Amino acid sequence: MKIILVSGVSGAGKSTALRILEDNNYYCVDNIPLIMLEQLILLYTEFNYNKIAIGIDTKTSPLLRHLPKVLKVLKNNGINLKLLYLDANDHCLVTRLSETRRRHPLTNETRTIEESIEFERNNLSEIAHLSHRIDTSDLSANALRKLVKDFVEADSKQMNIIVQSFGFKYGLPSDSDFVFDVRCLPNPHYSKDIKDFNGTQEPIINFLEKEPQVIQMKNDIYNMISGWFDNFSNDNRNYLTIGIGCTGGKHRSVYLAESISKMIRDKFPYTVITRHRQMIINDNK
Repeated sequence: MKIILVSGVSGAGKSTALRILEDNNYYCVDNIPLIMLEQLILLYTEFNYNKIAIGIDTKTSPLLRHLPKVLKVLKNNGINLKLLYLDANDHCLVTRLSETRRRHPLTNETRTIEESIEFERNNLSEIAHLSHRIDTSDLSANALRKLVKDFVEADSKQMNIIVQSFGFKYGLPSDSDFVFDVRCLPNPHYSKDIKDFNGTQEPIINFLEKEPQVIQMKNDIYNMISGWFDNFSNDNRNYLTIGIGCTGGKHRSVYLAESISKMIRDKFPYTVITRHRQMIINDNK
């Protein structure tokens, strides 16, 4: 049986993610009390449901203290279990709540919406730490669908390493465990003959691989992070996300994300997923 627990702050896209999973033949349930999770799974097993997605949010947060015990029991019973956590920056969350005319579920006469968002994040911090995180701030529904599909197809029995490029001018990705700034490297954007290409294409690759600083940066990032993979894996981490950022997220960070992903695949048995945040966003507008 495959089970996905979906959580996240209000307005970040949890309901959208559940609909995406439903479209991928998952039976979806929202806000089940965690202490009933084992009984729910037994019930669905009897009816031959083998793919279940369960939403967890602030309505179940008082019961989150039960989560570590529940996860341990499920994994000991051979359940294929994944945890997905959706987040977005505060400005994006406030805008979405305003556009949909929804009130934040934790607002009251003494707590502002910004304070409610912070309070909610604190309530969900334990499940966020255990989960694979996706920052939906600039994602369209189609872009989110692609990332959820990558997540569903990843191997939950081992650690998955996600190497993600991004552009600093569009904001830091909140879903990264490590962030590296490569804006100090020579920028192909200023070469008019090649600036329209991206970091996966030969003109940009040739330009960057001629620069000693680029090769040194690539090796330094790889050497720094690769020495810790086994430690993170031994800590029962299912996902480790490495963010590499340049100015626009098109040239230097894309090239380095691709190159470092290949270096990891060549040396380690972990599943490596390469993402290019700005290219995903632009391709799905």
